[in-house]
Amino acid sequence: MPQNLQLAITAFGGPETLKLQQTAMPEPQEGQVLIKVALAGVNPVDAKTRAGLGWGAEKIKDMLPWVPGFDAAGVVVQDTGAFKAGDRVAGRIVEGGGYGQYLCASADALSRIPDGVSFEAAASLPVAGLTAWQALELAGLNAGENVLILAGAGGVGHLAIQLAKAKGANVYASASAANLAFVSGLGATALDYAASSLETQISDVDVLIDLVGGDVGEAALACVAKNGRVVTVPTITADRIIAAAQPLGIDAKGMLVVPNPEQMGELLTLVQEGKVRVEIAKTYPLEDGVQAHVDIQTGRTRGKLLLEMPE
Repeated sequence: MPQNLQLAITAFGGPETLKLQQTAMPEPQEGQVLIKVALAGVNPVDAKTRAGLGWGAEKIKDMLPWVPGFDAAGVVVQDTGAFKAGDRVAGRIVEGGGYGQYLCASADALSRIPDGVSFEAAASLPVAGLTAWQALELAGLNAGENVLILAGAGGVGHLAIQLAKAKGANVYASASAANLAFVSGLGATALDYAASSLETQISDVDVLIDLVGGDVGEAALACVAKNGRVVTVPTITADRIIAAAQPLGIDAKGMLVVPNPEQMGELLTLVQEGKVRVEIAKTYPLEDGVQAHVDIQTGRTRGKLLLEMPE
């Protein structure tokens, strides 16, 4: 019986609590698809969950050791109703488990990967791409409006810039000095957050997409027009940002990304057509997952981090 090598959270704490484990091959239940994982995305939420913070940690606290990984791309192992063996698929895996060689995923969370789109690009989209898409949708961003995206060079940010441009918006994005050229190259006006406070560089934006939260997210409210709209993505500080926005006459909402195969399909098509590019910062072998967590926690990565499963 083939074994399934996984990287699991063994206890809440630092990156070193991630350990390799061998488990039996998972058995798909009704409505599930068995996937041989090629690559999994590493997201900030993975590190927060591992540290014991937020909704993810609350959900799994009695299930340790638990295998993270909410983004996965790979190959269907056996025929099911919706998919054939050999189909290349990707999806947002709500139950986690992407940090492993094999995974059972709900068929209705998966999208076929079009020809010409790499596993790398496909594995980068389920969490970051859908977060960007759904945040812009929740904000009701329209053509001609001014939108400020915090952390424009990150996994979500670099995709949100491109999707906002495609909607016809005027896009501004905060970035470090090292990432200004990258962010400009995606079509945004890049703002160096270290050079001076953002409200001295931009004001009266219609929409703020806050991908940072906390002090930074709250300070950025000063850039938003009265009656402007804010979508704040980090769940840990969402209530704080919403409360701070209220007296300013700003409509702020938090969000949680949800699987959406139709939106995922559209994102994959945009990548296939060359209308959206996915930046991969680094791909790590599964056994280097601890380092991937160290790196994602810096909040300084450009684009996406991926874990590659061993054959």
